[in-house]
Amino acid sequence: MKTIDYIPTSKIERATKLVQTGAKVGVNYLKYYGEKMVNSDLTRDKLNEDNAEDIYDGLKSLKGSALKVAQMLSMDKSFLPQAYVEKFSLSQFSVPPLSAPLVLKTFKANFGKTPFEIFDEFNSTSLNAASIGQVHVAFKDGKKLAVKIQYPGVANSISSDLAMVKPIAIRMFNLQGKDSDKYFKEVEDKLIEETNYLLELKQSQEVVAACKKIENLVFPEYYPKFSSEKIITMDWMTGIHLSEFTKKNTDQKVADKVGQALWNFYMYQIHILRKVHADPHPGNFLVNDENELVALDFGCMKQIPMDFYTPYFELIDKKVINDPKIFNAKLFDLEILRADDSKEEVTYFTELFHDLLSLFTKPFQAKTFDFSDETFFESIAQLGERFSKDTNLRKMNGNRGSKHFIYMNRTFFGLYNLMFDLKAKIVVNEYEKYN
Repeated sequence: MKTIDYIPTSKIERATKLVQTGAKVGVNYLKYYGEKMVNSDLTRDKLNEDNAEDIYDGLKSLKGSALKVAQMLSMDKSFLPQAYVEKFSLSQFSVPPLSAPLVLKTFKANFGKTPFEIFDEFNSTSLNAASIGQVHVAFKDGKKLAVKIQYPGVANSISSDLAMVKPIAIRMFNLQGKDSDKYFKEVEDKLIEETNYLLELKQSQEVVAACKKIENLVFPEYYPKFSSEKIITMDWMTGIHLSEFTKKNTDQKVADKVGQALWNFYMYQIHILRKVHADPHPGNFLVNDENELVALDFGCMKQIPMDFYTPYFELIDKKVINDPKIFNAKLFDLEILRADDSKEEVTYFTELFHDLLSLFTKPFQAKTFDFSDETFFESIAQLGERFSKDTNLRKMNGNRGSKHFIYMNRTFFGLYNLMFDLKAKIVVNEYEKYN
């Protein structure tokens, strides 16, 4: 794969790149509408493919938060055209890496030494490049290590990148009024946290200590001595990415074993630790030769405050969902309904979230759940289709829900998609035995 010798870091350079990308998308639309006039049966598939290609090509050279947003979108399989999902999912663990001179420069800036002076062996060619960092192989005292290096300028460009993306997001999601700022602030704060590798090191060690008792789940050991704010070193873990595993696995018992470990890991974090790894995409998990789940990368951890946790998980209860008075109260607690809503908005969003929650909480309604149930995921896709075509939704104020929804919903979307890929059947509350 071709390497990158330079990443645009100034506001002007990054804005120019985004404007160029926007211009390409505009040309794609003009082309589509021109062809549509000649052929009324033309679908948007080719338009989506062209746009996804141009947007991804523009973002991958910027790396950082711009590419991270694409990664987040790719997890939302039910609410995004397939062309975008396929292209943006490349940002999870397959983008052009930094060249060797840039890698050496980063080490010099952080340790005052080259990696060859720190490790017994160091491979300056990256084996794995993603949105904000890339991974290299090193050896020290006979141990094989993974050394993750952050791209230059990523942390400093987050605020300006999001400021450029904000007007597009406001139009896409119809976020009216000043309240929309809380969502952008939440994303900005989390992305800034992800660029602090010393924080990631601390979070990783805490998660490992708390969750290593969960069966069929393993973690790397982390090395503070070889870590800094922009570089983090851990054991090199062997295995294949979860997405590769799901494509080739044909053993249902193994799928159930891996799926149960994944489910227990997430439920234990959410319900016991009240802090969750909010980045459940396939690039963050491996399956090793013993068919154990290997969990990597704890840069994105979401603290779940009690005033959100309580009403959020009370809505798992069917009795709460189907009691209009209690259901209404919970929607206000979670800021889904607002004091300034019109009667029309209250009726509309109450019905919308009743349908949404009746479906999304199904995995919690019984002792076991079978994630190979295609009707469940087809229903989610149909709901997504319904929302995308609902003209009423575009007229309503899209500022809905607590800011905590952003990463909690991202967590559940990602987890459900991974469980569906695994086709695992799980025991819902098995995680309780680890408490």
